[in-house]
Amino acid sequence: MRTVTVVGASLAGLYAARALRSQGFDGRLVVVGAEPHRPYDRPPLSKDFLTGKADEDQLTLCDDEETAELDAEWLLGVPARGLDTRGRTVLLADGRTVSTDGVVIATGACPRGLPGPVYAGVHLLRTLPDARALRAELADGPRRIVVIGGGFIGAETASSCAALGHQVTVVEAAELPLVPQLGADMATFCAGLHQRGDVRLICGTGVAALRAERTVTGPGGGAHGRAVTGVELTDGRLLPADLVIVGIGAVPHTGWLSGSPLAVDDGVMCDDGCVTALPQVVAVGDVARVGGVRAEHWTSATEQPAVAVRNLLAGRTTETVRTVPYFWSDQYGARIQFAGRRRDGDTVRIVEGSLEEGSFLAHYERAGHTTAVLGVDRPRPFMRARRTLRDATRPPVAV
Repeated sequence: MRTVTVVGASLAGLYAARALRSQGFDGRLVVVGAEPHRPYDRPPLSKDFLTGKADEDQLTLCDDEETAELDAEWLLGVPARGLDTRGRTVLLADGRTVSTDGVVIATGACPRGLPGPVYAGVHLLRTLPDARALRAELADGPRRIVVIGGGFIGAETASSCAALGHQVTVVEAAELPLVPQLGADMATFCAGLHQRGDVRLICGTGVAALRAERTVTGPGGGAHGRAVTGVELTDGRLLPADLVIVGIGAVPHTGWLSGSPLAVDDGVMCDDGCVTALPQVVAVGDVARVGGVRAEHWTSATEQPAVAVRNLLAGRTTETVRTVPYFWSDQYGARIQFAGRRRDGDTVRIVEGSLEEGSFLAHYERAGHTTAVLGVDRPRPFMRARRTLRDATRPPVAV
């Protein structure tokens, strides 16, 4: 194999490039990225970067020394627009093509937006440019902010905005946020954190429409756009808003694969080793549906690439992924950490601390076995429990 192309200058893409070199690939390595930046750390975008505690240089994941060691050809600021598998060619949006022997798909996911017109003052938060734009508006003084979506991104962003002195309301369509991830009991606790931060949480109602008026002015004072002024809910209420932040999930970035024979269904379909049905094509991270599961977790992006690359270089599946999902969230001064796979019907047992203290370690259990662990402000006990959970999983099966 003389050339391998990593499509996606993401966290997963960077780990794939590292794995290629560490596993002995010494051929041409090409990294294609839609953004003009080398890979950067996304979790701080909704936290320390938004509040001004971290700057852009602190987000960098690949310094100059490592960049030189990787000896990669970086094609940044140009997205991929297609994959010609018969000619083993990656097609770029600017008309260029990259002939390659192997492909690692690491294009990640795209945030869901609201249907309808686009108004000034409405923000998504997924990329560095998204975070820059929002941070600039938050610096303009106290604002009335409505966050649509009570998941982790929405909650973290609401927490950051409240810490900066803004008036914040979170709207969640479900009766309670985070139930799919944490279950009802623990989700109830996390919902209560909004009160700690003096943030209003409205659940059980969706968004009917955004209100806007022509207030954006251009050169000479002439109006040329519309800015958001409020959020109309499905129950008829109207929430005044100077800014709206949309955090209603993400979808895998697979549109560029339209027309290719790759199987796509809520992500690129892969076996348990990140290998697709097409020869010499693997997928990793948020875009990959591995063994029937697509997991938008940091551990997936960092642990899948080593397995995927090993299988890519071998030309077949020789190893399978053994990842125990892990994520964390910082909200209103609390560090929330979760590892494992919770299912409906699991029972939850507090093994350290208490809900009343606001600091605890909880085990999710099924048939006498621990399936997941949740820690709130218990970092050391949580990490011990996470290691135990990881060690209890089955070893990878060689094929």
